[in-house]
Amino acid sequence: MTSHCGLVAVIGAPNAGKSTLVNALVGQKVAIVSAKAQTTRARLLGIALAGETQIILADTPGLFEPRRRLDRAMVSAAWEGAHEADAIVLVVDGRKKKLDYLEPILDALKDRPERKILVLNKVDETAKEPLLITAQELAGEGQFSEVFFLSALTGDGVPEFKARLAALMPEGPWHYPEDQVSDASERLLACEITREQLYRQLHDELPYDSTVRPESYTQRRDGSVEIHQQIVIARDSQKGIVLGKGGAKLKAIGEAARKELAEILGVKVHLFLHVKVDERWLEDKEIYEELGLDWVK
Repeated sequence: MTSHCGLVAVIGAPNAGKSTLVNALVGQKVAIVSAKAQTTRARLLGIALAGETQIILADTPGLFEPRRRLDRAMVSAAWEGAHEADAIVLVVDGRKKKLDYLEPILDALKDRPERKILVLNKVDETAKEPLLITAQELAGEGQFSEVFFLSALTGDGVPEFKARLAALMPEGPWHYPEDQVSDASERLLACEITREQLYRQLHDELPYDSTVRPESYTQRRDGSVEIHQQIVIARDSQKGIVLGKGGAKLKAIGEAARKELAEILGVKVHLFLHVKVDERWLEDKEIYEELGLDWVK
């Protein structure tokens, strides 16, 4: 049989459910998810298979009005992920009634030559009638070739959407081995899993300006992996929040991340975390390089 392979850029506003959708299409977790806006920072490729077709999914940072250097780098990465894609998928939170926040994205999409598909996500939490009104309003100008209604979280509508994406991919050899699900290195994935737990366990207590950096990633003789990471925060006042009483919160974050990493990697994981305060980490070029982001002014 003839093989097919293509690139699909998944874009949208923060918290639309892009990473959850990419994970659902791949069939396993490749991107972290959080209720915190702008969780995805770098463009990450998830690799989904459908028969003889390989679908390369560019999970991009949410598109929003950038204010800081990191914001600008993230938005730049999002649009870069859409460059010359075989399809651009705009994911929209179907629960939202006001759509004016999407105007800058829709304007930017107008002149793009790529095939554009609209996905209304989170349909499991929305009545049918408002969804149809939203779809009509967004697709009314005709720039979207198709509209899909689905729930990335429950999987409702995902198989049909995946089959359609596979049908759109051009003929050609696969770009990645059959068993590869992401282009992220294990070092980066490990940092992302810890960052997800940081957001999940601290919620709004910890501001957005925190990150997790790799220090070392070593394979032990017994086959297990030893990982050392640095949790970077912007203010000294945040250190107690991350550590918790007697270091209990940091221990809980590390334990949850270690357990998930062991499941993903299939080996025993020894995870060591420490907290560093760096008021200027957002201006550290090396961190941008670690994330695969361009250094933008």
